[in-house]
Amino acid sequence: MQKFFVLLILALIALACGGGEDAPSEAPAKKEAAAQEIDVKKIWKIRCIACHGLYGDMGTNGAANLQEVTSSLEDRIKIITNGSENGVMTAFGEILSEEEIEAMAKYTMSFNEDL
Repeated sequence: MQKFFVLLILALIALACGGGEDAPSEAPAKKEAAAQEIDVKKIWKIRCIACHGLYGDMGTNGAANLQEVTSSLEDRIKIITNGSENGVMTAFGEILSEEEIEAMAKYTMSFNEDL
């Protein structure tokens, strides 16, 4: 029974980090996001927290420690849109709207404001 739960947790982490396909029902939400206020914390909890953690420093599955990353807003937007060059992070360009991606990139910059 314990092995089942460990496998279940690992599968959930893999899916949360982008291992799963986007459900067709999410496509309309992407188009409507531009008209709505973007809730970056909600997106973070759904899409990012499993690998980056609550404060951006967890590093599960090789995720970057966002408290130490000093890349520009433009670079962060590219990584969120296209995924990381090393293939660790999945691309969100077809999952999130451009506005959501920009908002998320700005949000990730808040993790290292004290540096």
